[in-house]
Amino acid sequence: MKNSHVSRIWAAAVLALSLPAGADEAQEYYDSHTHLTNYVQEGITARQYLAAVGDRVGRSALFGIPLQMHWSDRVTGKVAPTYYLDSDTALYYYSFTDAYIAEQYRKLSPAQQARFEPMITGFNPADMYAADHIRRVLQTYPGVFTGIGEFSIHKEFVSAKVSGDVASLIDPAVDRIFDFTAESGLLSILHSDIHMPFVKPEFRRLYFDQAVALFRRHPNSTIIWAHTGLGRVVQPVSDHLAMLEEILADPGLKHVYFDISWDEVAKYVVATPDATRQTTALIEKYPDRFLFGSDNVALTEPQALFAVFNQYQPLWDALSPEASEAVRKGNFARLFDAAKVKVRSWEKTHPAPL
Repeated sequence: MKNSHVSRIWAAAVLALSLPAGADEAQEYYDSHTHLTNYVQEGITARQYLAAVGDRVGRSALFGIPLQMHWSDRVTGKVAPTYYLDSDTALYYYSFTDAYIAEQYRKLSPAQQARFEPMITGFNPADMYAADHIRRVLQTYPGVFTGIGEFSIHKEFVSAKVSGDVASLIDPAVDRIFDFTAESGLLSILHSDIHMPFVKPEFRRLYFDQAVALFRRHPNSTIIWAHTGLGRVVQPVSDHLAMLEEILADPGLKHVYFDISWDEVAKYVVATPDATRQTTALIEKYPDRFLFGSDNVALTEPQALFAVFNQYQPLWDALSPEASEAVRKGNFARLFDAAKVKVRSWEKTHPAPL
């Protein structure tokens, strides 16, 4: 970060956002999807994040980015890419992101720690050793982590740029990951596109059916499907909500939830009054299965921290108070609190080897 510029921004933000807690109490939310670092492992500290959000965000899931941009002088010269769309160079897995998140968490006071749910994300889901990495991190930092993710299987633009094998929903390495989350109680946030970009009719359900089969194989793992499977190019097909309801209505998939994070997803939900109405109807039918998240990535301009939440205002206006409360806060508290109890119990019986 450019220290002098960022320091001025944060100083202004803290002043502007240090409002009486009651002023925004009706809009308070928990953020199930927050990246503290970006694709070059830069970002903000946990303390800076808390200073910026004030009392408006009660709790946040906290994770880095498990992928690092390759800066090639041959490609971008002296211009350093910071986002995966900035360069044609590859991405590679960067496991130190987990240690960074853990150390950020450990620097906080107990009261500050209570507002965060750190997540393990620095593993390659195409690697059979991924589950071993997760176990190792959990044992190295007992009392810190609540879950894993956001980790990606199919992700438009990104998957093709990652060095090494392409991740797959039918890879035994992913089964090993979910076997371990079931054993340890870790909650999972999974990014996997619900279909291919510019999908052809014959492939429209391929990723979806593979995801459902994966979820069925792991009924004891709590899984949050990020972004309801959507992206920039992976836009909702005509029966997108019907596909979500296939999962929501299935008694064998009660362990699967959805987050509505990312401004790209919000655009689809509030695009038209009819789109908002249809999403509202689905959430009202299954109010305990959706979570709000921002998908903010290493923001250095605090006023942008609330942009996605504000973008969803038509949805908040349309939902009943009970459903809105569940999506904004209640489901987060229920799922993350339950996971934390299980993980702390597992840690007590599985200390790190001497």
